[in-house]
Amino acid sequence: MSRRRSRRRFVLGAATTGLAAGGTGLLALLARFAVPDVLYEPPRRFPVGRPEEFPPQSVTLLADHRVFVFRTGEGFYAVSAVCTHLGCNVRHEEGRGFACPCHGSTFDEEGRVSHGPAAWPLPRFAMTLSRRGELVVDTRRRVDASFRLRA
Repeated sequence: MSRRRSRRRFVLGAATTGLAAGGTGLLALLARFAVPDVLYEPPRRFPVGRPEEFPPQSVTLLADHRVFVFRTGEGFYAVSAVCTHLGCNVRHEEGRGFACPCHGSTFDEEGRVSHGPAAWPLPRFAMTLSRRGELVVDTRRRVDASFRLRA
C-alpha cells in the first residue's frame, strides 16, 4: 500500500505543479496583453527653427529629420532628403539638384527625377509658422512644387 500512496502523491504533485505552471503562464500572457505595444517613431510634424535662423538663399539639411529646408526670395519650402528609389539619403549640390550616392539617381533643383533608377520625384512637405514664430514641417502633408511659406 505504501507503493500506491507514493504513486498517488507523485501524480498529485505533478498535477499541482502543472496547474501552477499553466496558471502562471496564463497570468503572464494576460499581463502582456494589458500593456499596449508602442511603436516609437519620430514625429511627423516638427519645429525646425525661427525664420531668421535660415540665411537668405540657403539650403539647410536637417539630418535628424531627413529634410532639406530652402529659403528663397519667395519664401520657405521643405524637400525630402530620402531617395524615392531605396530610401538612401540624397545630397544637395548647389545649382545641380540632388544626387543619391548609393545608386546614382539624380534629381533637378525642383526634386524631379532627371536620371534613374528612382521613378518618383522627391516629395515636398507642408510648412507652417507656429504661434511661437517657429517654422514647422509636416511630413504627413505633401504640397506641390509651387508652395512657398512666406514668413
